Amino acid sequence: MFFQHVYDKSLAQASYFIGCQKAGIAIVIDPKRDIDTYLEIAKQNNMKITHVTETHIHADFLSGSRELAAVTGAEIYLSDEGGEGWQYEFNHVGLKNGSVISVGNLTLEVIHTPGHTPESISFLLTDKPASLEPVMLFTGDFVFVGDIGRPDLLEKAAGIVGTKEAGAIQMFGSIQKFETLPDYLQVWPGHGAGSACGKALGAVPSSTVGYEKIRNWAFQYDDDKEGFVKYLLADQPEPPKYFAMMKHLNKVDRPLLTEVPKQKKLSAEEVKTAMSNGIKLIDARNKVDFAAGFVPDSINIQGNNAFATWMGWFVNYQESFMLVASDAQIEDLTRKLMRIGLDNVLGYVSDVNSLGIELQKSDIIEINEFKSYLGKDDVQVIDIRGVAEYNTGHIAEAENIFVGTMLQNLDKISKDKQVIIHCQSGDRAAIGYSLLLKSGFKNVKNYSASINDWVNKGNSVVTSVMEEAFC
Repeated sequence: MFFQHVYDKSLAQASYFIGCQKAGIAIVIDPKRDIDTYLEIAKQNNMKITHVTETHIHADFLSGSRELAAVTGAEIYLSDEGGEGWQYEFNHVGLKNGSVISVGNLTLEVIHTPGHTPESISFLLTDKPASLEPVMLFTGDFVFVGDIGRPDLLEKAAGIVGTKEAGAIQMFGSIQKFETLPDYLQVWPGHGAGSACGKALGAVPSSTVGYEKIRNWAFQYDDDKEGFVKYLLADQPEPPKYFAMMKHLNKVDRPLLTEVPKQKKLSAEEVKTAMSNGIKLIDARNKVDFAAGFVPDSINIQGNNAFATWMGWFVNYQESFMLVASDAQIEDLTRKLMRIGLDNVLGYVSDVNSLGIELQKSDIIEINEFKSYLGKDDVQVIDIRGVAEYNTGHIAEAENIFVGTMLQNLDKISKDKQVIIHCQSGDRAAIGYSLLLKSGFKNVKNYSASINDWVNKGNSVVTSVMEEAFC
């Protein structure tokens, strides 16, 4: 058996290339949309991709199953579980609980594991030349290392009311199935630390059934279904806005993109004309370079591993947009955008100084200046982290407005007071600062060192639940 774990750090998303070396054929599980990665693996190992499959209708990335099938001629195998409303709406081979996919001497048995979504399935892999016992379990967003998939995304991101409690109860049942599996089975999940598909995912790529039974919180509730459901639904991170579109695009027929696009380099005149027509300029430089000089009304979303996620919060799927990025950076950013289906890139510019536009500088303050503003009536301090982070510990004077929903909550921010924003380490504050300036706020300062700096220098924070100070 040939096995390769393909991991996208930008979305903390795992896919799997599994081949039968004797037959020279392979299956890919949960492929990302820039499919050249899998084509290269196949080429280097003299294999043909004949099967493509998914564990469920994904919300956090745009699956590349159809692109991969279009290029290779592979058959697509997808879940037909979940009932009405949870069926893929394009041609595929349907899978039910107990279905078996044969790839040469390998078999993948389907286990219906609902909870994260109603149609979710896992794959039990047997390498028959080595053993008649299964060796690997591909769990998708069912069981992660140290966590399990959240059942509230359908309600919070896709607006399907009343599904989170039902999903949590389904997840409790699926957990019982997992517990009957052999302890030695390797567990290969669909995500790692940093994914918004759970709240406490581990950083290591794989685990075993036995280890998860010992360490994963979800297996410590035994028959306490009510306690399990309550804990599973509590303190889940805010689901990115783009998740609803991913659910839709992964379910219906859509245009395919089988190659990584080459982006156009824009002239200064093209950038200025586009901005005058309301087209967004997304500055993907690091926050320090942005702060030192940026185009007015541009938005700073750094081109790091969180780039696609934040783009999905602030750019919709109907609008064109431009990027500020280096020539060396643009292909990487394009791939990250492809993976969530943001394809309407008008072009990019690599040097803001070449545009002939007077640049602005960010108003960055350090801790001593920040402290001098605390307790004043004409100052509003805003913590732009997520609600769960804020509740765990925040500066006493700070209000909580999550950066992802800031544009929907501008009425809660004063245009008359001095506004100071901060986050955990400064990255989200850079986004928030640029959003506020673009929205017409003038009196904004960025305490960019943020809560980490505050706590590390011995200052107290309070919790929203207990309101007790601690350091």
